[in-house]
Order: sequence, then structure tokens, then C-alpha cells
Amino acid sequence: MMSDRDIARDKAARLLKKQGSLSSLASSEATRQHGAYKVGSMSTVSFLDEPGHDETYRVPVRFENTYQLSPNKRFPYSKVQNIIKDVMEAYLAEERYEPELCRQMSKTLSEVIKARVKELMIPRYKIICLVHIGQLGGQDMRVSSRCLWDAGSDTFSTSEFRNQHLYAIGSVYGVYYE
Repeated sequence: MMSDRDIARDKAARLLKKQGSLSSLASSEATRQHGAYKVGSMSTVSFLDEPGHDETYRVPVRFENTYQLSPNKRFPYSKVQNIIKDVMEAYLAEERYEPELCRQMSKTLSEVIKARVKELMIPRYKIICLVHIGQLGGQDMRVSSRCLWDAGSDTFSTSEFRNQHLYAIGSVYGVYYE
């Protein structure tokens, strides 16, 4: 039978765990040996008082290699193309071409498109997003890119947008990460 002291110690250990402290379980819990309880000393380490530690502290998880060489789910080309089209129409519909604004808008659109594509949670694909914005003035422009990739699993999706003052080309590359 546990004594009042052992019950109090167990209650204190549970309370410390609730408050964000870690106790050494081997020394704080009572263990039964040959019909009698043996109680060790209890030590605690609190992460709440140390700078740089917040309530979302987690131990990093290490995963085993899966050696999966091809994707289970293909890159959703049409969904990504619709995302690019929707974002560019929403942000650029009434915009005029101004070099400084369009430089910043290009970065913003790229980040927004990348975030929306990541919401699709396509497993094991690295997402690369590029947005080009230019002034409509009767000129031609060709956008090309080169990289080393696996034609069986890597792909891209692109969409273009035009209004009276500017054009935009958005491209998202999905590169399978083995």
C-alpha cells in the first residue's frame, strides 16, 4: 500500500508534467521491489523559464528512408494551372504597369501561388514558382527555362494573364523528391 508521502509525490509529479516541466521518471515514480515500495528522489527541468522555449516545443522526429523512387500521386497539373490563373486575375485585374510595383507584385504573387499549391499537400514534390510581369507595348517576349529532371515524374504548370496595361506569366514546377 502506498503511503501518504508516495501519493503526494505522484500528485506533484503529475502537476509538474501539466505545467510544462519534465521530471525524471526513473527517480520520481515509486517502484515495487520484493513486496515493498522503493521511492527515489525527484528532479525536474522546466522549459517554461528558459528563453527561446515556448509551449509548442517538440522533439524533432526522424524518419526512416522509404526508398520510394516514383510518386504515388501525380502532380495535379490542371488544379495548379487554375490556382495560377485565379491568383493572377485576383491581384492584377485593375493594375497598371509600374516597374517598382510590378517587381514587388511579382514576388508577392509567387509566394501566394506557392502557398496555395502547398495547400494541395502533394506528397514528396518540391514546388518552385516563378512569376514574370511586363508592360504591354507591342513587343514580343519569350520565357524559357532549363533544368535536369525526370520526365516520368517531374512536371510544370503555367498560365498567362493580360489586361490593358500589363501581362503576367506564372509557372509552377513540381520536382519529385526521392
